Amino acid sequence: MKILVVIPTYNEKENIQKLAEKILNLNLNLDLLIVDDNSPDGTGEIADKLAREYSPVKVVHRSGKPSEGLSRRDGYRYALMHNYDYIIEMDADLSHDPEEIPKFLEQIREWDVVIGSRFINGSKQVGRNIFRRSGSHLANLYIRKMLNIKGIHDCASGYRCYRSEVLERIDLDDISFTGPAALIKTLFRCCQSGFKIKEIPITYQERQSGKSKKSSPGFIIEALWTVFKLKCQN
Repeated sequence: MKILVVIPTYNEKENIQKLAEKILNLNLNLDLLIVDDNSPDGTGEIADKLAREYSPVKVVHRSGKPSEGLSRRDGYRYALMHNYDYIIEMDADLSHDPEEIPKFLEQIREWDVVIGSRFINGSKQVGRNIFRRSGSHLANLYIRKMLNIKGIHDCASGYRCYRSEVLERIDLDDISFTGPAALIKTLFRCCQSGFKIKEIPITYQERQSGKSKKSSPGFIIEALWTVFKLKCQN
């Protein structure tokens, strides 16, 4: 089986080399795709250096306006174009522990989509204050209720594994958002298509280096508005 780990990056020079080396040190016979969003801090150059040093590392450089959603979409397209069977996506800020990748690969044998959850038994959130935790919990409650998503508690998790057949059936052109809204819409389309989805507990570590973009007001508004539009359209 061919496995690809997709990591969107934008200004992650403090984290990307550490993350890549942790993944490669797992010795799981997988490839790693860094999709850099034309980072002005030099993340793309670090990614290129990693690709020269480690053959499993691949790099895609995006141009134009930075967009985490489009970076994920381009990663999916790369995976399908190069015939990968399983596609794992994770954040570049070390909030997702690479040591948990084997758990995803074990579960994806029986499921179509595996989601790493912060909100089920066995999960942990390290370094997040009560306000961040409560805000994330309420946002996910809103998503689940509005879109009638059952059995999934972390609808905006960026730590996931897909079978390639899932991404082949989803209209990737429809996933065109800048932030976490892309994750929400992808999950919604998976639910609509009847794919079997499994949540597994993860340990989520609040970023230690760099600045998070996901909590910006623009991203939050886009996510909430996307949920409202999906509710109205369906």
